[in-house]
Amino acid sequence: MSSLTTAVSDSGLEVVDLFEEPSFASRRLHERDAVMQMEGMSRLARAFVESPHTILQELVNAAVDLCGADSSGISIERENKNDDEFYEWVATAGEYARFLNATLPRNPSACGLCLERGRPQLFRVTQRFFDLMGIEAPTVTDGILLPWVSGETRGTIWIMAHGREEAFDGDDLRMMQVLANFAAMGVRQQRQQKLLMEQAMLGAAAGMANELAHRINNPLQSITNIVFIAAGGMSGDAKALAEELAEPIQRLSVLSARLLALPTAANRQQ
Repeated sequence: MSSLTTAVSDSGLEVVDLFEEPSFASRRLHERDAVMQMEGMSRLARAFVESPHTILQELVNAAVDLCGADSSGISIERENKNDDEFYEWVATAGEYARFLNATLPRNPSACGLCLERGRPQLFRVTQRFFDLMGIEAPTVTDGILLPWVSGETRGTIWIMAHGREEAFDGDDLRMMQVLANFAAMGVRQQRQQKLLMEQAMLGAAAGMANELAHRINNPLQSITNIVFIAAGGMSGDAKALAEELAEPIQRLSVLSARLLALPTAANRQQ
């Protein structure tokens, strides 16, 4: 795999387009267990239906099991990204499990190259990269990195070996292509679920605010009337107090009106 040395080797990353590496096509490394593959797909399908919040972790667990990887993970471009913390590992399994939620810079980045090229990549990570990052981790002697896209969100899914120089073959690539599609669907489903929860919470909050405003409004009107009468018909300290109360009562009245104006969940659904 000599062409790997042409890609950002000065940073300790070696990344090459998988389809431009002739030796990869000739690899025949595994005997596939069809039953295990079907069981893996069945677990993923159940996770989507029964526990969608676990789907990304189930994906990387399946990648380790089905591809015989030492580590697997899913990276995502962060919403509040900057050059130092551009990518986040939102799911990890195997020897890299302890790096869950780790963040990586925009450059140097195997994930960035993969997304830029938009195709599966073969990659290695030497000790130099970890020295630059200031972390301790097993080097990557063979790995496959695939891009995925879900709306405006992008990321990668990857498998690694930490000792074998040729650990993965074309069957692993095909399996990872399936898992990459699952990853995109999983991220989309999690985002939609989060949005629905936020909308439900907003609806509940608006409903409570509306109920509170109604509870405030009736006694507020009574107090307002009393203060108005007192300010006009009394004198001395009582009149001064009534005039002093008029301004905060007016502010409370405005707040009540704003609470009443908040849309309830029922109104938003119409």
